[in-house]
Amino acid sequence: MTSLRSTLSRDPEICLSTHLPRDVTRSVLGHRRVTMVLDITDHGKWTVRIDEGAVTHTRGTVAHPTCTVRTDASTLCELLTGRVSVVEAFLSGAIQVRGSMTTVLTIGGTLAPDAVLPTRAHARETSAYGIHTGYLESGDPDKPPVVLLHGLGANNSSMLPVLADLAADHRVLCPDIPGFGATAAPAWRYTPDTLSRWLRAFLDAVDARGAELIGHSLGGRVALELALRDPDAVAGLVLLCPAMAFRRRRRLTTLARLFPPDLARLPLAVPAPLLHTAARTGLRALFADPDAVPRHWYEAAADEWELSLRHATRRRALWSALLGLYLDEPFGETGLWDRIATLERPALFLWGADDTLVPAAFARHVTDAVPGSTSVILPKCGHVPQFEQPETTIRLIREHLATATADRRRARRRQAAISTAGSHHKAPERNRRRATGSNTGRTA
Repeated sequence: MTSLRSTLSRDPEICLSTHLPRDVTRSVLGHRRVTMVLDITDHGKWTVRIDEGAVTHTRGTVAHPTCTVRTDASTLCELLTGRVSVVEAFLSGAIQVRGSMTTVLTIGGTLAPDAVLPTRAHARETSAYGIHTGYLESGDPDKPPVVLLHGLGANNSSMLPVLADLAADHRVLCPDIPGFGATAAPAWRYTPDTLSRWLRAFLDAVDARGAELIGHSLGGRVALELALRDPDAVAGLVLLCPAMAFRRRRRLTTLARLFPPDLARLPLAVPAPLLHTAARTGLRALFADPDAVPRHWYEAAADEWELSLRHATRRRALWSALLGLYLDEPFGETGLWDRIATLERPALFLWGADDTLVPAAFARHVTDAVPGSTSVILPKCGHVPQFEQPETTIRLIREHLATATADRRRARRRQAAISTAGSHHKAPERNRRRATGSNTGRTA
């Protein structure tokens, strides 16, 4: 009987019929239409349709689904019954995703709603700086908040290794930066200043002001800008290969200013397969050892790139953000390198020794400008340490967070002791005034 029950519980049709939610109108899927094809090893394919919150499934496939998930029957049932989260399954390779990773994560957040899964990523929406902003939230809402910020051209799924670890003891918020992922792409100039204003508004909107910020590449530059402009909004920084203002290689800045971002709205006459191949090749170039990263991660990231580049507004956002980084002033009143010395918050900078985009040589300049910060160069690492060296990256992040938290506690205790000592010092004076009948502040 036990064997029969186990066999039935691993049947995809039984699992889908029994455990797939039928109503997700209270999630962000309540106003979307998506299709997800499930390609189950040795069992065939099923299609899950979500139409403004109503969920159905049928045997077979459809042309041009929003996303496709390849897995085995056992993993499918574990996902549907809340034994494992979509985040964990993707990072471990138990599922492989093609098409919209954003959609897969959104659906994953609705599965087995009563199960306690710290790594479950709930897709949420808010308005920040006047634009629709999509974000993931994981962990305990009563724990200290940590905000993860992705890099240029990516979306919040590029921060999943960090999210999965920190969700155990933090409230983890992972927004899509404007122009990318599930966040709108307004016709802005995507400069670090503009994006930092959006970030400050996002922190206010989700009640996370004073959070620790962990930013990768572009996200690191945006986090740093907010910390410089509004230190009270930030508890501390962890910056993974942050896109710093170039001190040299600025000969093309005059030419770059001549290319308006709206040029990127022009039709992209590139066949989808070629675009996907180019994206995958470009992504592999970001790693010191491309083969150290599973192929299915590249495929999922390349698909997201391809989907994003199909939209004129997102191509414009990508180009504008790229220009914003290249034209970022290094020196002067608004220059990053002349302002970074005023950084008040504890900061950890991680650099890849073999990063071809953000040179690890920046570490020396950061140490000179901000002696109180910590810079670590990771050997045999490229531009994406959270995927290429996740264990080392997460260990360093946790050590920094623990040290920063301990320092804040000591500072609060010192401040409390000073306040207490001040109160004791004032008490004799108050008693003397009472004894002498002082009427200071009164009318005789």
